[in-house]
Formats: sequence, structure tokens, C-alpha cells
Amino acid sequence: MWMHIEFFGAATEVTGSCHILRVGDRTVLLDCGLIQGSDEQEARNAEAFPFDPRGIDAVILSHAHIDHCGRLPLLTKRGYRGSIHTQHASRALAEILLRDAANLAASKSRHVARGWRHNRGTDDIPLYDLDDVEHTLPRLIGHPYHAWFDVCPGVKARFADAGHILGSAVVEIGLTDGSDTRRLVFSGDLGQYDSPILCDPESPSGADLVLMESTYGNRRHKDRRRSLEELGDLIRDTDARRGNIVVPAFAVGRSQELLYQLGTHAEEWQLHRWQIFLDSPLAIEASRIYWDHHHLFDAEAVAMREAFRQMPKLDNVHFTRSAAESRLINQIDGGAIIIAGSGTCSGGRILHHLKRALPFPQNHILFTGFQPPGGLGRLLIDGRKQVRIHGQQLDVEAQVHTIGGLSAHGDFEDLLRWYRGIANRPRVCLVHGDLSAMQALQYRFTVEAGVEATIPEPGDRIRI
Repeated sequence: MWMHIEFFGAATEVTGSCHILRVGDRTVLLDCGLIQGSDEQEARNAEAFPFDPRGIDAVILSHAHIDHCGRLPLLTKRGYRGSIHTQHASRALAEILLRDAANLAASKSRHVARGWRHNRGTDDIPLYDLDDVEHTLPRLIGHPYHAWFDVCPGVKARFADAGHILGSAVVEIGLTDGSDTRRLVFSGDLGQYDSPILCDPESPSGADLVLMESTYGNRRHKDRRRSLEELGDLIRDTDARRGNIVVPAFAVGRSQELLYQLGTHAEEWQLHRWQIFLDSPLAIEASRIYWDHHHLFDAEAVAMREAFRQMPKLDNVHFTRSAAESRLINQIDGGAIIIAGSGTCSGGRILHHLKRALPFPQNHILFTGFQPPGGLGRLLIDGRKQVRIHGQQLDVEAQVHTIGGLSAHGDFEDLLRWYRGIANRPRVCLVHGDLSAMQALQYRFTVEAGVEATIPEPGDRIRI
């Protein structure tokens, strides 16, 4: 029997998810995502793959976030000609996210040429362009949850709901080599239980080995009620100061939940006093896709959709698609809630809003999702008093907040709860986390669950 998993991306780090599954003479990739963070970290995206893309038989994509799908066009550009299997909603979201990634890469290259970005080990040639994306999209094949499908000879798979973003999947993979069979489970990214809009993460019935994310393996989120109270307090405080709230929001997932919460609490938080901007064409299009896939909502969100016939029901929400509309927002000195991408502050319109907001103490910067090490978002969260945006050195006087209870990722209790739903308590490999988070979760597996949990390094190979 020849079945093993090799670790390439998101091993002892969070972004760049990519794992190499080998079954006999067949090779399947699990995800192929972008590395995000500092310039040096992002420069690694251009390095050669540790495999020949022409020799890959298939790709299975857990969900559409760019750190899981963002190198698929590069894979195609370098010779991959096979299928990319994903959940139906993830296929729709990946289409808009990959096109946006190509546009963002082109914009970054222009910024390098203008001297706006430090050129530390990178050049001004994008990883791929829109043509590469268009050559990739026809390879995406959508599947429903819970239905087995053939990936390649000896490999079949099915998806279960991971509760992370729309279409996010726990991937259950059946492997056959001669008379031997094995079951591999890849968690993808797991959401919180009882979060709005999406259903709870689903645990598989059993496995021989589990590849499990560990983004918040060392953290317990505040409960959702307290997080919403904190958000309400932040809104009231900023209103009293007559400042603005700037939210670096991931276009898929957090933007939709923020709008949902603002719509639900509009009266309580007196949002009639504000102008709310979803300043992201990508997030606007993603919201449409969410709306079209309401069959994947939880019961509460379905009821809200039926009652309102729109999401959210806010008369003072502005969906700004054009760059000209975006620039006008920065003329507002107070009373604006600005939700803009990118969520990791690595590019896009959020940088212009941060340039405008950071020097003034009446403004608030709100983070609701994980920020990769070395990136601008992490620098702000860590208390950096000066940052550089578009070549301009800025003093950080604005108030910086994180509200972990609104994260799309489950905390360590959610992760352990999901694992305990697997009846046979299989071995675990921890991926997609900072080393400190992985080590904390590894300890909990060992001490609390009595389960073998390993932390593979890049290049490690583990037999299934």
C-alpha cells in the first residue's frame, strides 16, 4: 500500500494552504492557496512548486478564501490541466475571488513601479493575470454537500458543511490501493458553532487520519453576546467622538455577517445616525452569491430572509462599486462605518481609508478576523505606533480593536467539539496555524482527549 500525505503550504503557518495526497501513482492536491503577510512572505508565492503541475491528477478545494484557492491560476499557468473539485457555492465565490486576486496583483505591481511598496525580494511581475484566471475557471467542478464523487482512480470524496463561509467544506476522502482502503478527513477551515447565517460545522463519522486547522488553537473567543455588546459600545463611543469606524473586512464571510448584525441591531445601536458603506465590489458580488444560495443558511437566517426579502434591511447602507464613489467616502469626517477590503490590509480600498483614519484619535479601526504575521493588520493589532502605506509614514492615533467573537474561525473549544464528533478518535495532523497555536492545541489533544496530534513541518510526509 502506498498512501501518504505531504505538507507544502500552511504547515506551521496559517496561509498558503496546500497538501499533497499520493495514492499509488496518483497525486491529488488539497487546496492551492496564496501565502499572505509581509512582502518577504508573499514573495514565496512565486517559488517553484515541489511537484510538477503537469503530473497532478486532480485538485480538491475546501473553500474559496484566497489563502486556499489563490494559487490555482498559477498552477494552471505552469501546466496543470485537470479538474478542481469544490462545493457549488465555493465554485461561484472562487470565480469572483480569483478575478479580484488577478486585479489586485496587477495593482500591486503598479504600486511597486511607482515606489509605493518596498521591493524586498519581489518584482513587478504579477503571479498571474486575468487570462490565467479565465483558463482556470472552467476546471472548477461544483458538487453538493454529502454526495460522493470520483476524483481519480482510487480516490473518491464528499463534502460536509464546515460552517466557515458559504460553501466551505470538510473534505472526506476515500482511498483505495489494491485491497487496502483508508479514510482521510481534511477539515478545511472550521467555523464557530451557533454563528449567524451559516449552519454548524459537521463532523464525519470516522477517519484514519485528520488534517485539522488550528488558527485559534490557543484562544477562546468571547461569546457572541459579549462580542455584540462590545460592538455596540464601540459604535456609541465613536458616535460621541464624531469619528468614523473603518473595518478591514474579508469580502466573503465577515462582510455578510457584519451587514447581518447591523441590520439586526439597527434600532438598538441607533444606526439611523450613521452612513454605512460596503466599499468593495467584490463583497457586493459575494453578498449576491450568498443571497442566491439561501438553501445553505441556518434556520434563523432563512426566516430573516423571508421576512425582509433583502439582507440587510438598512436604508442608509451604500454599496460603492466605483473608485470615484470610494474616494468620496474619505470626505466624511464623522458618522461613517466603512467596510472595505482587503480583510488582511494587503491591498485594495481599505488602504486608502486607513491612510485617512489612522492619524486621528476619534476614529476606530475594527478587526474581526485573523491577521497574518508581518502584515499591516497584524502590525496595527500589535500596537505599532507608525506604519507605512503607499510609501507614506503615518502616525497611528486611531483606536484599534479586535472582536474575536465575530471571527469566521472556531476557537479551540469549537475545534475540539468538532473532533469529538468523530466516533473513532483518529490521529490528527495540525495545520493552518501559527506554531504557538498549534502547540497549545496539541497539548489539549494529548491531555484532554488522549489523542495523538502531530505538527508536521513543510516537506514532511506521513503515511495514512
